Amino acid sequence: HVQLVESGGGLVQDGGSLRLSCTNSGYISKTITLGWARQAPGKEREAIAAIDKDGRISYTESVKGRFTISRDNDKPILYLQMTSAKAEDAAMYYCVGDFVPAEKFLNLLLKGHDYEYWGQGTQVTVS
Repeated sequence: HVQLVESGGGLVQDGGSLRLSCTNSGYISKTITLGWARQAPGKEREAIAAIDKDGRISYTESVKGRFTISRDNDKPILYLQMTSAKAEDAAMYYCVGDFVPAEKFLNLLLKGHDYEYWGQGTQVTVS
């Protein structure tokens, strides 16, 4: 059983930085690909970053160069460092996990696939 718990959301200034964390429990969480998805009011869910157990990473174009995903399997914690925040980054952010490589992970939502594991979400507001 994998449990994902996000923290670190809140208010960030336009152009500012914020770091989200996701503690993950269960042995499997150290072996699967983990990522971040978000959903803004009235918009579809969007997967934005993924990292597999070997550190291979994928980003969606809208956050590439501004957000950094990382994971510490010893703790184990998943992070999302947000920089240069924009108004369009305001959303509920979810920690997600599944048994696919990082390069395929981001497209799963577009193909109608629901990730195997979801956290409860943490809200990010941009002012």
